[in-house]
Amino acid sequence: MNTKVFDDIRPFTAEELPAAIEQLLADPHFREVISVVFPQMTFDDFAAQARSCKTPLEFQKAFCYHFLKQLVATKSSGLTMDSSAIDKTGNYTFISNHRDIVLDSAFLSILLLDNGFSNTTEIAIGDNLLIYPWIETLVRINKSFIVHRGLTIRQQLASSIQISSYMHYAIQEKKENIWIAQRQGRAKDSNDITQRSVIKMFGMGGEGTLIERLQQLNLVPTAISYEFDPCDYLKAKEMQQKRDNPDHQKAPDDDLINMQTGIYGWKGEIHYKAAPCLNEWLGTLNADTPNNDIFLMLRDKINVEIHKNYKLYPNNYIAADMLEGNTAWGERGHYGENDKAAFEQYLNERVALVELPNPDRYYLCRQILLMYANPLYNYNKAIES
Repeated sequence: MNTKVFDDIRPFTAEELPAAIEQLLADPHFREVISVVFPQMTFDDFAAQARSCKTPLEFQKAFCYHFLKQLVATKSSGLTMDSSAIDKTGNYTFISNHRDIVLDSAFLSILLLDNGFSNTTEIAIGDNLLIYPWIETLVRINKSFIVHRGLTIRQQLASSIQISSYMHYAIQEKKENIWIAQRQGRAKDSNDITQRSVIKMFGMGGEGTLIERLQQLNLVPTAISYEFDPCDYLKAKEMQQKRDNPDHQKAPDDDLINMQTGIYGWKGEIHYKAAPCLNEWLGTLNADTPNNDIFLMLRDKINVEIHKNYKLYPNNYIAADMLEGNTAWGERGHYGENDKAAFEQYLNERVALVELPNPDRYYLCRQILLMYANPLYNYNKAIES
């Protein structure tokens, strides 16, 4: 395979790492970021340690791992993963719901190491997040591959073929793990539904029948559950902006604000659960099934596996009862009066954070409640199915 066709999207190789690190260290904006992220280190010490890293994995272990561990210790009440359904000696495409711009994939990488896997994960990241040149350099050092957005239909097709081919190459040849979200962008209302276009893209690379190409990616649906979403009020704000003005477009700094808020905001408990690899299930499908039907069946399977593996918190049950105007879940023992009082106070505080000239407090409140109730709604549907 001619791997040069991936040069504009793939992570940096070990051979490219020294030049990429020098480029990063020379950026004045990156120097400012490091002074905030690693206040205990001088920039010279950081630079010396970065230059000593021989591979992207070494860079991740030297900096990203310890930063994320400190973040978990100070901005959450715990980070856990149930990976019992998959073999730790394998490598997989983890396809998950998407809550946080930065942390969904970052937490998965450190969880894999903590759970006995030998490697982290390569990360699919949209180029809309590469706001500054140093961010693109950093994410490609940090094992990310670039997904181009805002393309024409013809360009989208070419890009999807390139991404799919790269994913097959990374899984089959490089023996890397991959993380990709089940949809483009975060589900603002936490109604996590897999986009058919993502599933269709999976089948564009590889060799053999469609089912064989899908099996080559070692797909593992993965549920991510946050007790609190630090960006809940920002998501609600964007929903009102789009409601009031259907043509509303995010400002260039909006994604950066969401990134910062998501990283440094309080998250409560965080839990990841990996479903079994879908290769065996894919093998049960009739080889004569039309491709479009396979895509739809796979989409529905991923949805169910993610939904039924959520970890639910009192907030999820309280939000559902508040939306429905009753205390049904509380009466079944899923939360107590103290839980409800604390969540109601939290909800009021979040709505108050929304900065708009005409905040619709009822609408904002309802949108935040839906963010916390939808995982419960989807969990119940998945269990019933």
